[in-house]
Amino acid sequence: MSIDFALDVRGESCPYPVIYTLDTLKEMQPGQLLQVIADCPSSFRNVPEEVVKHGYTLVQEPQKNGRDIIFYIQA
Repeated sequence: MSIDFALDVRGESCPYPVIYTLDTLKEMQPGQLLQVIADCPSSFRNVPEEVVKHGYTLVQEPQKNGRDIIFYIQA
């Protein structure tokens, strides 16, 4: 998987991971891949719901790595 952009929002409480993710996706070209790393527990549900609602594609289920949650989203 080739990542075009990475966004690290660890330490940000919700709703900021969602807001920053959507802002970043708006700046990307269609088809580009964004990796998001968050540690807010609500992000596990909120980020996938919002990106799909806004027309983006969650490439795979979120991955947990300790406290970190990793998302792969296609613009």
